[in-house]
Amino acid sequence: MEKYQNKYRIKTTRLKNWNYGATGFYFITICTHDRENYFGDIVETQNFASPHLNPTPIGKIAHQYWSEIPDHFPIVVLDEFVIMPNHVHGVLYFDKPEYEFRIHHPNQFAPQSQNLASVIRGYKASVKKYATLNNIEFAWQARYHDHIIRTERELQAIRRYIQNNPKKWLTNETLKSISI
Repeated sequence: MEKYQNKYRIKTTRLKNWNYGATGFYFITICTHDRENYFGDIVETQNFASPHLNPTPIGKIAHQYWSEIPDHFPIVVLDEFVIMPNHVHGVLYFDKPEYEFRIHHPNQFAPQSQNLASVIRGYKASVKKYATLNNIEFAWQARYHDHIIRTERELQAIRRYIQNNPKKWLTNETLKSISI
């Protein structure tokens, strides 16, 4: 970080000595630029048991393209995910039998493919490309948040968090409107 006097380099948030292509569960959050609600609104209707996204066209594409990740990356198994008005939460399982989950294989300088960064880069690029080709105003936040899930208990808690996110969103929006 001494290089460039800390002006141009962003310190990595990645776990040191972890290979992000290794077998395991990863919790991902990807936000839209400036947290704009590009993907739609959370609504509550009688037809659904819980609040859900009423998607915009780009919200539908964000959902469709997330669902198609395993088509492009056969090593990835989708777990729980939700498209929210301004972000995506999802759990991805990397199934690489040649890696032991508990053994850390350090990252090596090499082309970035078949790892978490390449999956997220591909997803973000495909959604943005669709928006551009269809003249839809849309932009992603530059980075994304990831968390390596290490226990079954943690996995269950994250799944509940994702499932309850639309309900939590409605509660927070209600609280904002009351306080205005």
